[in-house]
Amino acid sequence: MSELRRIAVLGGGLMGSGIVHVSIVGGYSTVCREVGNAQCERAHTAVKRSLSKAMEKGELTAEARDAALNRVSFVTDLGSAASADLIVEAIVEDLAEKKALWSAVDMLAPPATVFASNTSSLSIAAQAAATRRGDRFIGLHFFSPVPVMQLVEIVRTVTTSDSTHALAHEFVRRIGKIAIDTRDSSGFVVNRLLVPYLLDAIRAFEQGVGSVRDIDLGMTLGAGVPMGPLALCDFVGLDTLHRVAESMYSEYRDSRFAPPPLLRRMIVSGYLGRKSGNGFYRYGGNEPEPNALMG
Repeated sequence: MSELRRIAVLGGGLMGSGIVHVSIVGGYSTVCREVGNAQCERAHTAVKRSLSKAMEKGELTAEARDAALNRVSFVTDLGSAASADLIVEAIVEDLAEKKALWSAVDMLAPPATVFASNTSSLSIAAQAAATRRGDRFIGLHFFSPVPVMQLVEIVRTVTTSDSTHALAHEFVRRIGKIAIDTRDSSGFVVNRLLVPYLLDAIRAFEQGVGSVRDIDLGMTLGAGVPMGPLALCDFVGLDTLHRVAESMYSEYRDSRFAPPPLLRRMIVSGYLGRKSGNGFYRYGGNEPEPNALMG
């Protein structure tokens, strides 16, 4: 197994900046690639903010924060990122875009470089097929917020080598996360179980079973979950949930994974959850309030 020294993260959004955070805190020299200078600045700001929060919680000293920031650079040139030992992709959840990116990176990266996708639902094998390194391709599914959530799903395909699998486990261990192994099937372990639950909560609201507040309160108090399902839909992003559900429905053709009509209508209306300020709840005040516009 090759020793990991340099990590590249493709995409500096919510997930990408979080992966950068844990990578540099884990001691890795890391480069984050974004498509433009403005996006690089936003990613840099997000990483600095995230590290400062960790310091405020007592998880990092000021010296450790500064040392971590010294390990990261932000670039727009794909070639600068391609020289890493491990490249983690964290762009939009769209198979065509991921395949196009991997095909371009494959032409630039050294033969030994390992590729990993952070997809939450898309086929790892389909992405690997866009490259010439099926044996050095794997899934590393992080959970949001990355610095807080302990789990990483390691997704192995039929072509992934033992050494690549071992390298992925070592990376996850060194950044302080806990790994579970899963086969390359849409949704893997967590989303295969979670997504039908979230979609059923939307259907229950859509069919008048309960209000937003009562459905969420029922599950937090009755099932002991830390966040109600409709609040969790907003947190994930309704557009993201829809993409994941569509991907899983496309693979399994099981009605449990079919997006409810209400979910589609909310997205068309710009109700995307926390990131848009409107979803099943309204955001902007001190505390989220059930969205009266939802009825």
